Amino acid sequence: MYLEQFGFSQLPFHLTPNTELFLGLEPHYEAIQMVNSALSMGEGVIKVTGEVGTGKTMVCRMLVNHFEPHIQLVYLPNPALSGDELRQAVATELSVESVSPTKIVDDIQCRLIELTKIGKQVVVLVDEAQALSDEALEVLRLFGNLETEQQKLMQIVLFGQPELDVRLEQYHLRQFRQRITFNAKLRALSLDETVAYIDSRIAKAGSNQDVFTLAQKKSVWKASHGIPRLVNQICHKSLVFASSQNLSKVGNTHLHAAMHDTFDACKPKYKSPILWGWS
Repeated sequence: MYLEQFGFSQLPFHLTPNTELFLGLEPHYEAIQMVNSALSMGEGVIKVTGEVGTGKTMVCRMLVNHFEPHIQLVYLPNPALSGDELRQAVATELSVESVSPTKIVDDIQCRLIELTKIGKQVVVLVDEAQALSDEALEVLRLFGNLETEQQKLMQIVLFGQPELDVRLEQYHLRQFRQRITFNAKLRALSLDETVAYIDSRIAKAGSNQDVFTLAQKKSVWKASHGIPRLVNQICHKSLVFASSQNLSKVGNTHLHAAMHDTFDACKPKYKSPILWGWS
């Protein structure tokens, strides 16, 4: 692709979350700190929400990569499960072999007590939690009730889109909602944060070339609304278009084309960063 042409050792704007390229900007750093603090205090249910593309999965992976050894992780990337399927998924992650569906929760509780006695802290991470059914949310609520006199046996961290907040406002989910003790919301990046994000990714990917001008980076922020995923898409496409013409820097025409090729981006009317004009 364009790696050698721009001096990159890896793709700087790949859509797959790459923790090697993580930059601890304020919204992501605050979410990570909040989750870690809540877990250290033994809180039962914690929630992180953010719009599509704001970095929830990256935050989740950074947490997983830096958990202390005493944390026993139960990771549920697929929330589209029934209540029974969710119980079974948790049991499998905890190496619980229950032969009776009616005893599976008791068997999980016994396993949790065993893990607690040897100093393990069980943390369940649920990605895309807005897709959880009401039945699955009720199962998680009941799991959150499992505790000794001193501490919770299981802590739950939910990562979801804003639709999760809307769902939890429903009256019949008030019991689960009241179990959530800490909340974090991932916002879009500011202009300065977007410029720092682009510069950091280019540097960490191994290039010392100034492939985007400052005016172009500001335009990426405007077009992307500060959403990291859209920033990645626009920058990646711009580099592809410039590479196809064997150029070492991104031109305004390449950036203009990339913006128009990105569905959710704000579209510029003209091809100059000075006079873009926005639709």
